[in-house]
Amino acid sequence: MNRPLVRIVAALALVAGVSAAASAASNYEFLAAPETDLNRVYRLDRATGEIGACQYGLKEGSVGATLCYPPGEGATAMQQSEYGLVASRHEREGGVFRVDLRSGAMSICYVLNDAVVCTPPSR
Repeated sequence: MNRPLVRIVAALALVAGVSAAASAASNYEFLAAPETDLNRVYRLDRATGEIGACQYGLKEGSVGATLCYPPGEGATAMQQSEYGLVASRHEREGGVFRVDLRSGAMSICYVLNDAVVCTPPSR
């Protein structure tokens, strides 16, 4: 096989691999809750809209612990689309808005008990 052709094929394979890795790395979006005295960060799966949250917690005799809240009612995977997170400017708001960038529908998501819950989507 021709050496320049082999180099071109190898370069194309490398570019395709890097592109796929970059695509996989951008599946999630993270956003801190707007509440100024809350150390909570929300995690959104951009394709499915599934949302969870984590925050720092104290643990006696250690540096602490990461406390995570799984998706609960309304926060589990939804129909495939393009989802994003938006924080209000309200400094005492512990939740975030989950938005469907294709349809314009929005939900309010927040931690309730031991899970993230979201209101039904509305426009």
